[in-house]
Order: sequence, then C-alpha cells, then structure tokens
Amino acid sequence: MPPIPPSAPAPLDGIRVLSLLGDDYEDLELWYPKLRIEEAGGHMTLAAVTAGRTYRGKHGYPCVSDAAIATMDAADFHGIVIPGGWMPDSLRRDQAVLELVRKFAGQGKVVAAICHGGWIPISAGIYRGVRVTGSAGIKDDLVNAGGIWEDAPVVVDRHFVSSRKPADLPAFAAAIVRLLTPTRPL
Repeated sequence: MPPIPPSAPAPLDGIRVLSLLGDDYEDLELWYPKLRIEEAGGHMTLAAVTAGRTYRGKHGYPCVSDAAIATMDAADFHGIVIPGGWMPDSLRRDQAVLELVRKFAGQGKVVAAICHGGWIPISAGIYRGVRVTGSAGIKDDLVNAGGIWEDAPVVVDRHFVSSRKPADLPAFAAAIVRLLTPTRPL
C-alpha cells in the first residue's frame, strides 16, 4: 500500500476512540491499537478510574490516563477498545464501565475487545448472539454469556471486533481501522 500523501486526509482523521486503562493491562494490547489508530489519523483517549494517574501494564510499561471513566460519554466517540490483561477483571465490577460499554453497543459503535478484555462485554451483557473470540481462558465465559465462539485471530460481527491474544494484534487493529473507515457521524 503506498504511503498517504501529506496533503491527503488520513483515513481516520477526526475519529475519536476510547480505550480502557487500569493496572495490569496487557501492555501490547493497549499500545498497539493506540498507535495504529493514531497512525491512521485518529485520536485515542485513555480512560481509567482516576484521570492523570500512572497505571502499569502486566510487563511494567507505564501509561498515564487522560480521563476518568465516570466522565466519559459514548456519544463523544466512534468506538471503544478494551485491552486484556488482568485489568478487565477489576474494571468489570465498576457499574460506570459496564453502562458505558452498553451505550457503545446500543449506539452501534465499534466495541473491540482482545484476550481477557472480553470479560467487560460479558459483564455488560452485550455478547448474546454475537460471534466472538477471546483468550482460550475465557472461552467458557463467552459461551455462557451467549456469545457464539470462533477460534480465529479476529472475529468481526457487525460493530463488534474480538481477538484472542497479542499475536493477533495486526488483524485486530486492522479490523478496527477498517470498521472506523469511512466514518459514521456521531
């Protein structure tokens, strides 16, 4: 694919994506999509329980949150990315997180989860009848939540994107960028 000329707008110019953040996030599963979205001209906001705090990934990589989850509104974004790691297990206990994810799904916006990130959509109750994948460790959880399990590097069902593990990140990020291009009005 030839590079985009400097005068041409980037494919995700003006697109805003939210990503969830917390301690023990899977480092690559947060940073790879963030960098791919920004490379395509989009903007990613990193939201955690506390704004401005530094959170550490499972492998020690630090990340400072841009905003507090409780202040986020799905209407301000085109999609949400939910990285894995152990972070989703703690965030899925927060009702503000679950309600926010439900709003993204209800508005038909991109909801992308990778690895253990699927725990949050499971707890939000949005996977019933959706084709999904995720870490083999949460396969039973996905199925019990009504998801239709597929063992594939990436599964796209309408506005839902899911992947299994860090090795699937190229397919995961490409699917997110593809779904966000061309843009849909907020």
